[in-house]
Amino acid sequence: MGSVLGHLKPELVWYHFEEICKYPRCSKKEEKIAEYVVSVGKRLGLQTEKDKFGNILIRKPASPGKENLKTVTMQGHIDMVCEKNRGVEHDFDNDSIQPYIDGDWVKAKGTTLGADNGIGVAAALAVLEADNIEHGPIEALFTLDEETGLTGASSLKKGWLKGDILINMDSEELGTLFIGCSGGKNTAAKFKIKPEKAPRNYSAFELKVEGLKGGHSGLEIHAGRGNAVKILNRAIWEYSKENKLRLAEINGGNKHNAIPREAFAVVLVPKGNENKLKKFVNSYNQIVKAENASVEPDLSVSLAKHSVPEKVMDEKTQRNLVNALYAIPHGVIKMSNDIPGLVETSTNLAVVETVGKNVNIVTSQRSSVASEIKDITAMVSTVLQLAGAEISYGDGYPGWKPDINSDVLKVFKSTFETMYGKEPEVTAIHAGLECGIIKEKYPDMDMISFGPTMFGVHSPDEKLQISTVPEFYNQLVNVLKNIPVK
Repeated sequence: MGSVLGHLKPELVWYHFEEICKYPRCSKKEEKIAEYVVSVGKRLGLQTEKDKFGNILIRKPASPGKENLKTVTMQGHIDMVCEKNRGVEHDFDNDSIQPYIDGDWVKAKGTTLGADNGIGVAAALAVLEADNIEHGPIEALFTLDEETGLTGASSLKKGWLKGDILINMDSEELGTLFIGCSGGKNTAAKFKIKPEKAPRNYSAFELKVEGLKGGHSGLEIHAGRGNAVKILNRAIWEYSKENKLRLAEINGGNKHNAIPREAFAVVLVPKGNENKLKKFVNSYNQIVKAENASVEPDLSVSLAKHSVPEKVMDEKTQRNLVNALYAIPHGVIKMSNDIPGLVETSTNLAVVETVGKNVNIVTSQRSSVASEIKDITAMVSTVLQLAGAEISYGDGYPGWKPDINSDVLKVFKSTFETMYGKEPEVTAIHAGLECGIIKEKYPDMDMISFGPTMFGVHSPDEKLQISTVPEFYNQLVNVLKNIPVK
């Protein structure tokens, strides 16, 4: 078993999770982890297939006496969001994730842990390997590239899966069963710069926003966490309103589905105004720290001397860009009227990046209501178009409409009640699950999503609660035993 997690229970789950941590698996770079998953299927002598995209399907026959049960498809994705703290040396293309135990939590050293969705994949592999559990016919579907657009699930062909029931294991709260999810779409913008020579007699500084929590742009959008790009741009907007300031570059965030944790800009001010800028930044730092004290205790806005760049943005583009970033909506747009506490519609200002003569912006819109995705997308794109940006859109992905009469939901509820003497929470999730896409291709498939407890996914603060993993796995095992007959 694994050297770090090998003593934890259930052993097979933790063994596979620690093995998964050894293989690089950023989205679109899943070749090595895919080889591992395929090797497990072949080692176990199970039917193992790959489709043209690279998705993997492993089938396991029913245990004796359970052949008449409905076929279950266990499903998870093998890619992860690759984030690290600034200053951490880690090559995601080659280096292993370094898990460690901190009390009741498994964390990673300076990077995302990849429990999203590594622990779900590990549980499916454990079921495939276990020889002491009862189950009907099962298959395990391992999809690629979930985190950057759910493209693995989108590429699935009709007829490949044989399951009557799909159990997605990509949720993050033990005791909660998810029966619906939001759809989503990305809106991108490009500002074209006309570079100008840096003005003479100007000093350059790097303006930095650091220390934010970030997190998943769906699951944690309601938490009121700071957006580093918004905070940085507000400082630039406020200072330049009454003072000379030239912008050379601005960068923040790097994933469409993550709230930006850090943002940086290279700014120039006339010599003689250095102290004015420093005083402004010190004051602004105190203001935004006070505004976000309860949510972002480690927020920091600071200024560091920087070499004077050769070029700066033309003033018109700078003005339009800064105004657009200030005006663009970010956060919760609407709460659900049907499910208390559920975010219905949101938007995330995810990435701003200066590349050559362009500033590229990525935003992400989510909603469980298709018409509201169109509405918030139009709101975001209108702001950007008014500022003169070129707009483009991602393909988007569908939501998953809840079915309260689901057979697998009934099995999960009864299993939960037997195990814990209480009912589980049943809800939908404000995030894109592959269930929505798979449901579109397999409309008759009954679906549910669940998982152990984890926090901070998509950020280096990601952590998986150890004590919830045995309960998560035991639920899965008991549900498989009690699947209805065909």
